[in-house]
Amino acid sequence: HELVISISVQLKDTYETNTFFFLVFDLMKRGELFDYLTEKVTLSEKETRKIMRALLEVIRNLHKLNIVHRDLKPENILLDGDMNIKLTDFGFSCQLEPGEKLREVCGTPSYLAPEIIQCSMNDDHPGYGKEVDMWSTGVIMYTLLAGSPPFWHRKQMLMLRMIMSGNYQFGSPEWDDYSDTVKDLVSRFLVVNPQGRCSAEEALAHPFFQQYVVEEVRHFSPRGKFKVIALTVLASVRIYYQYRRVKPVTREIVIRDPYALRPLRRLIDANAFRMYGHWVKKGQQQNRAALFENTPKAVLLSLAEEDY
Repeated sequence: HELVISISVQLKDTYETNTFFFLVFDLMKRGELFDYLTEKVTLSEKETRKIMRALLEVIRNLHKLNIVHRDLKPENILLDGDMNIKLTDFGFSCQLEPGEKLREVCGTPSYLAPEIIQCSMNDDHPGYGKEVDMWSTGVIMYTLLAGSPPFWHRKQMLMLRMIMSGNYQFGSPEWDDYSDTVKDLVSRFLVVNPQGRCSAEEALAHPFFQQYVVEEVRHFSPRGKFKVIALTVLASVRIYYQYRRVKPVTREIVIRDPYALRPLRRLIDANAFRMYGHWVKKGQQQNRAALFENTPKAVLLSLAEEDY
């Protein structure tokens, strides 16, 4: 699985003090693809081809291992000085058992696949699989070319409705200068029915990537690979023993007030900004602990109908 390793961020070194663990990763000089896109506004077909080919190669290999990322977006794609990419933030990723389907709602709202949203609204939904990554890939590709996402509305419920219906357009003038070939590939990603959605393997065989064939030579260093594995094991052992020294928290405390616990609070805040960044902490009176207040699904659906 050298290709997965080469395109995902690698651990280079570790060290620690009395209070902190330090993990040293690859230096990605250009930062996030999101920041690069913000600077450039839109990318050419040539730039998009290079980035998307590399992204699809790592997705293809992840999917061969039955690993689904579930949070693909420009913020999680890093660029080095030569515009090579590294995929990062595997916090929502998981490895599926044969035939297994997922039901958890996680990811970034504007990149969510329709079947993820449907799972949150329908208890009888069969669940979703690796195809959700291909939908997110289509959203990324559209955004790189147009400079804006295919699905957006100031009211999030309406945006989710647009996603579920696959309501997007190749509007003018943003798409006037792009070829029908690139539009066709984007369309194959943004298919509402996951069974009809293009896979990573099929996408790499698309004419968009066959226009320019570049011979790539990948150098494999067994010594370098062993060093990465050794550093990862050492860091894992240190973190494990540090975790064992922490005073355990009872189940009753967690249930009573999870937001009062600092580790859980940091986790809640991080995920809250991912899922509800448009809402959370926009005003001083808002309380992130309110995320634990359950609202009956019938009430949510009635509110959605009012917005619509």
